[in-house]
Amino acid sequence: MNRFTIEDTIKNTGVMVIDGAMSTALERLGCDLNDALWTAGVLAAEPEKVRRVHMDYFRAGADCGISCSYQATIPGLRARGFSVQEAEEMIARSVSILREAREEWWETEGSSQGRVMPLCLGSAGPYGAYLADGSEYRGRYGVSRAALRDFHIRRAEILWEVGSDLLLFETQPSLEEAVTEAEIAEDMGADYWVSFSCRDEKHISEGELLRNCALEFTRERYPHIRMIGVNCTAPELMEPLIEELRGAADLPIAVYPNSGEKYDPRLKKWNGMAGSVPFGEYAMRYMKAGASAVGGCCTTVQSHIREVAEARKRFLGK
Repeated sequence: MNRFTIEDTIKNTGVMVIDGAMSTALERLGCDLNDALWTAGVLAAEPEKVRRVHMDYFRAGADCGISCSYQATIPGLRARGFSVQEAEEMIARSVSILREAREEWWETEGSSQGRVMPLCLGSAGPYGAYLADGSEYRGRYGVSRAALRDFHIRRAEILWEVGSDLLLFETQPSLEEAVTEAEIAEDMGADYWVSFSCRDEKHISEGELLRNCALEFTRERYPHIRMIGVNCTAPELMEPLIEELRGAADLPIAVYPNSGEKYDPRLKKWNGMAGSVPFGEYAMRYMKAGASAVGGCCTTVQSHIREVAEARKRFLGK
């Protein structure tokens, strides 16, 4: 299977633009996500809306798309009455929808505009996402390393087998969990990137120093890792977090923050106000600080990604 690489994407774009939130974009299309399955519920019931979100992000300037599989887990889907086969098919569908949207956009718009072919990123959220209680911002689930491996392995296999260019282990609150997922990908021979959630300008959500996490993920130890970064974290924390990564990582750095609101796990909603700094200005700061890929996570939509794409033009002097 022909896969596109993150190295070529960064080389051809200067800075890769990551897409934005699937959740917030779906809510703007009228979807109710107050459910344990979150976006996976829409993947099951209204897949055409997932496809539309991918298309909109490519049009806004994204150089990659993230599959709607963050909360599509086999245990979570089984708990809602799906069979194992149906759950696996739904996880595979998340990648198929993304690839189809990519091909359609490329043939109708992207190629003629001189854009790069977007990467297809197979999203694997942490165990805490399956718990649906905000644990991806806390960690410390109280489960064994073996249980984490059992939880993650089959989804990772499916996401890779059906054609992801890269596995994206995102919003990771725990170094132990991130290492477990990396070992799964290494055993599969699959390229991947790891992205942490952070609680302040130095520590991931579970408390480990981000710098120490970066020191763990060396190319020598994990030859298939392609990028490291931070996501779904307050935008004002990203610059110092980039500095922490730059001081320790030998990998390209990706950041895609939320827009400043706070998450309420009980209501499964984001509340409060976004920051006073325009998102495009934040994006410019991240690029100047050394980020190789910039985008948005929860509470960001197509307009935020358009701002990132415009910031890249200014950053590169185009």
